[in-house]
Amino acid sequence: MNKHATEQIQPRSTGRLVGRLVVLALAMFGFGYAMVPLYGVLCDITGLGGRRVQITESADGIPISDREVRIRFLATTHSDLPWMFQPLEKTSTVKLGELSETRYLAMNPTEQSIIGQATYNVVPPEASLYFAKTECFCFTEQLLTGNESREMPVYFFIQPDLPESIKEITLSYTFYRNEKAESAALALATAHAPVNEN
Repeated sequence: MNKHATEQIQPRSTGRLVGRLVVLALAMFGFGYAMVPLYGVLCDITGLGGRRVQITESADGIPISDREVRIRFLATTHSDLPWMFQPLEKTSTVKLGELSETRYLAMNPTEQSIIGQATYNVVPPEASLYFAKTECFCFTEQLLTGNESREMPVYFFIQPDLPESIKEITLSYTFYRNEKAESAALALATAHAPVNEN
């Protein structure tokens, strides 16, 4: 092979390589963009992330079973939220169909007001299909002023047709700082603050 032939092959192979890398980069971007809705569909189908937990106004009309199931309660905070957060009871045994209550304690040890939002998860995922909440602090944002502590209730029941194979359910919450809500609250407070006319 002569020098002239080598010079012609190199630009073509470099061009193909660049083209393939561009296509690969676009495919990776497209896959990453599609992951959010695909994950949502997966959670809806399997109950992952508590997506299938029912929210209802009451347990009226739900038959109460003699069967009991053990519920474990967990609590964590995201690293950007300086709160302390814990369940007031670690476990509880409840009858299927019976309205039950548990409480969590959140404490803001800082001097500033902070808004948090809780997300929840139910394990095993298939149990989320039978887990119903009537009231939960996770439904709304929670504002804790500096050094404030608050007990936050959760009212729930487990549907009586829970599969026999499920003997224990874990309900876990993670609190995240809601900086968008904090910014909006600060802007609103500033807009309504009295003007000093000296």
